[in-house]
Amino acid sequence: MQEHMSFPLPPNLPRPVDDSATDHLKGMLMPRVSLRSTADRMVDLSGLMALRTVIYCYPMTGVPGKPLPEGWDMIPGARGCTPQACGYRDLYEKLLQLKVEVFGLSTQTLEYQREMADRLHLPYEILSDAEFKLCDALRLPIFEVDGMRLVKRLTLMVWGGRIEHVFYPVFPPNESADQVLHWLRSHPIFPDR
Repeated sequence: MQEHMSFPLPPNLPRPVDDSATDHLKGMLMPRVSLRSTADRMVDLSGLMALRTVIYCYPMTGVPGKPLPEGWDMIPGARGCTPQACGYRDLYEKLLQLKVEVFGLSTQTLEYQREMADRLHLPYEILSDAEFKLCDALRLPIFEVDGMRLVKRLTLMVWGGRIEHVFYPVFPPNESADQVLHWLRSHPIFPDR
């Protein structure tokens, strides 16, 4: 078993509030949008093949040695992308056992995401929505900081080409994968098996 670094969250992070910005998503069909992944392939989000797919969307991960935008920790829901990614990494095998495919998604460039995915040894793909194709098609909530448009942290549960459930707001981010795993276990697709 590989030893993984821990990325603790600072204390007293502001809790994001539910501003109803995702209320329209449940039941929506996934749009015909293809995004490039860190596995260097195009992923058609309208043709996901897994029994269920988890797409966790996050604003941006930091880069070692490069400061985060000023005031980042005070933006509700901004901080915690690396601990969130590590949570999905650490529970990946348990999610696979439930026949779930996992994707992370941000609006960073693929090169930016590849550095993070390699550094954190992520076993799943990260999707780049740098052109806001999915964000715009689904009208996902976004915010701006330092001239960057970033997606707010949320998690889409996709089944049969439709959004079955949305986690929003996601807090604390380091518990996101645990919350998703618990939800999946309490919402089996075939409850009698």
